[in-house]
Amino acid sequence: MTGTEQPSTILVVDDQPENIDLLTTVLAPFYRIRVALDGEKALRIAFSEIPPDLILLDVMLPGLDGFQICERLKRNPDTRAIPVIFITGMSEIDDERKGLQLGAVDYLTKPISPHLVLARVQTHLALYDQTRELTRLVNLRTAELNNSRLQIIRRLGRAAEFRDNETGNHIIRMSHFSRLLSQAAGFGENFTEMLFNAAPMHDVGKIGVPDHILLKQGRLDAEEWAIMRQHAQMGADIIGDHCDELLQAARTIALCHHEKWDGSGYPRGLRGEEIPLMARVIAIADVFDALTSERPYKQAWSVEDALGYIEQQAGRHFDPALIEPFRQALPDILHIREKYADRHGALLDTELA
Repeated sequence: MTGTEQPSTILVVDDQPENIDLLTTVLAPFYRIRVALDGEKALRIAFSEIPPDLILLDVMLPGLDGFQICERLKRNPDTRAIPVIFITGMSEIDDERKGLQLGAVDYLTKPISPHLVLARVQTHLALYDQTRELTRLVNLRTAELNNSRLQIIRRLGRAAEFRDNETGNHIIRMSHFSRLLSQAAGFGENFTEMLFNAAPMHDVGKIGVPDHILLKQGRLDAEEWAIMRQHAQMGADIIGDHCDELLQAARTIALCHHEKWDGSGYPRGLRGEEIPLMARVIAIADVFDALTSERPYKQAWSVEDALGYIEQQAGRHFDPALIEPFRQALPDILHIREKYADRHGALLDTELA
């Protein structure tokens, strides 16, 4: 241990002061010692903001016994990994088996050997440190992979948008709109963030639409429109089937964001709650941004006209249960619309955060 490192903290749980004194004498030269005479105090220390690095735990205690304490520690994700060493006068094989089955890393019987206790503590702290470092590295690598995956999703989404949108800011706006609508509807943090991160891929299938159709200045004829409608299925095919939840969500959104509540949408003619919830949210966000944005073939609608259209289409195009949450989120949506307006030029992918 260098001079800048903090010593590990050992929590000693025993109701006999002489046992505490002995363990403190053995361990204090090397570690920071905390003490609990009963189970309730031991749990308060373990669940505190600065938990111990290892726990030496007696079995026979007033109130909660050591087995019950260990069981509670192992049920809690915040304390599950803390090594627990039982030090007890209960020397029966069944007692030792029970302690180890509950998740303890070791089981020592009294009277203790000071040198043995010190050696076991050093060993299990070293293993715990290695486990924490491996966990840190795995989490770091996982975060890097997640970030790489998100960047690929965003760039594919932007590639599709740049084919028919001057700046590509549409995917930034509608992704934020979707998150705000989901939050207003109370769909939960995990769902909302998954939706936000998958939204940029909603029109990735436009990569497969011929330029003479995608970039046409006027309205599409029936044959051209039939080809344009294929972009939903093409988007799902581009993303493919994956076990990864984010890519599953992106595929679902790409495939279903043009379905309509009354069954008149495409490509599958899904109706009502047959349409995945993420796609129902995206539908409102996508249409609102399309209506209020200028395109080569149309002028931008006013916010009032766009809102009126969305309300009129409740139960036809859109899930009627999402209209009121959309109204509630509208002030924040308008702030996003102004912040990421096309006149500001192409914005960075970091705006999707």
